[in-house]
This record gives sequence, C-alpha cells and structure tokens, in this order.
Amino acid sequence: MHLLLKLLAVLTAALAGAGIAYYALSLYGTFRFLRDCRLARANSPRFTPPISILKPLRGTDPEMYESFRSHCLQDYPDYEIIFGVTDPNDPAVALVRRLIGDFPGRKIQLLVFPRIFGTNVKVSNLMQMARVARYEYLIVNDSDIRVPRAYLRSVVASFADSGVGMVTCLYRGIASPTLGSQLEALGISTDFCPAVLAARELQGVRFGLGSTLAFSRKALDAIGGFEPLLDYLADDYELGARIAKAGLEVVLSDVVVETFLPRYTFGEFLRHQLRWARTIRDSRRWGYAGLIVTFPLVWAGLAVAFATGAAWSWILLAVAILARLLVAGIAGVTVLQDRQVLRNFWMIPLRDVVALLVWIASFFGHTIHWRGMEFELKNGKLRAMETDVSV
Repeated sequence: MHLLLKLLAVLTAALAGAGIAYYALSLYGTFRFLRDCRLARANSPRFTPPISILKPLRGTDPEMYESFRSHCLQDYPDYEIIFGVTDPNDPAVALVRRLIGDFPGRKIQLLVFPRIFGTNVKVSNLMQMARVARYEYLIVNDSDIRVPRAYLRSVVASFADSGVGMVTCLYRGIASPTLGSQLEALGISTDFCPAVLAARELQGVRFGLGSTLAFSRKALDAIGGFEPLLDYLADDYELGARIAKAGLEVVLSDVVVETFLPRYTFGEFLRHQLRWARTIRDSRRWGYAGLIVTFPLVWAGLAVAFATGAAWSWILLAVAILARLLVAGIAGVTVLQDRQVLRNFWMIPLRDVVALLVWIASFFGHTIHWRGMEFELKNGKLRAMETDVSV
C-alpha cells in the first residue's frame, strides 16, 4: 500500500508539474497576444470592403434581439445581414422581423430554406445563404453573439493581407444567475481562452471559433465550400482547420465579443460540457488526450493526499494555485475584460474538478444532445438518433 501511494504521488506530481508548464505557456501566449493586439491597433489598415454577415438560426437564445441589434449599429460603410431558417414558424423569425422594422435603412434579409442537406442544419443553411450573399467577404457568427461597434472594422482589417484566409475571435460568456451558467462562463474565461492562446503559440491558429468566422470566398472555394462540412458537428473548427491546411493564414482578431449563456441547471451544464468535450475529442484526438496536463490544480491536490502531506507536495500545490490564479486573472480579466472572473474566483477548484471528470467521461460513449435532439458522434460526424426534420 505504501508503494502504491508513493507511485500515485509521483504520477500526480508529474502531471501537476506538466500542468504548471502548460500554464506558463498560456501566460506567455497571453502576453504575446496582448502585445500583438497593441501593434495591430496602432497599425490597423483602412481596409473596409463590403461584407455579408450570415446568421443561421434555430430557436431563440438569451438576449437574442439585443445581440442582433448590435450588428445593425456597426461603424462600417457597407454590409448586409442575412438570416436563414428552415422553418417559417421558428420563434427567431419574429425577432428578425422586428429588427427589419427597427432598422429600415439596413440591408437585412430573412430567408427560409425548407430543404435540408446533411445532418448539420446550420451548415445546410450556410451553404444556401452563401449563394445569396452579394459580397466577397463573409462573416458567420452564432445567434447569441453581441458585438462592439468597431467589430467589423477590427475583424476585416486583417484581410488587407492577401495571405489571410480567415479571422476568428475570442469571446466572454455573460452568465445567468444559476451555478451551471456561472461555471460555464468561468470556464470560457479561465480555461478556454488560455488554451486558445497556448495553441496559438504552439502551432498558430489552425481552427475557427463560432463567435466569429470571417473568411473570403477565395478561402471558402479553396476548401470546396460548405458542402464537405454538412455532417460535421464542429463546423467552426473544421472550417478553420481546412482553410489553414489550404495554405491560408488564420488570424485571431484583437476584438472580443460576448455570448449570453442560458440559465443552465447543473445537469444541463454537464450535458453541454460533455457535448463540447466529445466534439473536441473527435476533432483533435491526440491534442485532446494531451489535455490531461491542463488540470494541475487537481493533480497537485491529489499529490498532497498521496504524499500524506509531505512538505514538497504543499509547495507544489502552492505553485499550482498561484499559476492557476495568474492564468485566470490575466486571460480572463485582462484579455477578455470579464468582470465576473474575480467575483467567481472561489469556484475555480470546483470548475477544475468538474472539467477533469467531464474529460474522463468524454472517452466513454458517442452520444451528444444538441438543440433538443440526440445524435451519435463518430469521427466528428453526426448521425441523428431521432429526427424531427425531413432531409
């Protein structure tokens, strides 16, 4: 028993040490990103081509109308907004009609696409919306995304470099009062954002984030359009990965947008996390396995237990706590300007324990729940287990 405890102490300490090194990389990536943002703002080119914003919709999200409205208040010379639904009775339709009435001077279209191609209805809509869009540059973002007034200028400026094929951006979650919603927002700011900035350092940005997918038709044509993505769940990741593979650069913009989170119960939060985890697992298998080192706070706590409180284990735990708080504070507060992070610092240990358990659970099973439907996920592709639409 003593030997087993010693082996477990060594193993968890090694994982904690690797995790602390990962936090150091995240901090380095964060500071580099902040520096690059300052340079980008100081040397931002005046590049403002016309843009088509594509917003596929299904159902409603929190603060949805205000999120739509933020896209109509842009300081930008020429753009259009195209909303696409599969069902003319979708509850989102009423909000779009209200928007059209409130902004008669804006180029806003609401289109219905009853025919569905593939399993991913969002991509099916996008494929059809892109055919209607008038302009060379396209932006796709989720229905719950709220953007600042300079959003379009900031995102599109990167396309002044002809080698850029896609621009994506970070986001902060605006939590509802429930514990599940607050844990979700905390994870976005203190786990997801640092992971993106660490990946940016290791291999560059080779993925897209659903908060913003801006790309040229040239880039879309280079990967065969939206059609190859019709059965993929992680369409945002696939779009960015394929554009990068085509030899075009994917850039992380300096602008940060907001997503308004539902009032998740704890169970709904866990289901959402499990869907997200299995999506990433199928998109980047080896990279996902490597996430075992991204829980140093938990591993260091276990090392203290297995080492029966040896002095070295307490030092390791103290270093892990310091590194965790630095990453959370600098990425969440400085980069994302998320004021909720400091208020919810006390939840970080709970968040980390839950995240580790979700990571472990994600390897067992292929079922996910998405937009009220159940799917089987295999190799990143969806198969509906119950169908509420006809193909």
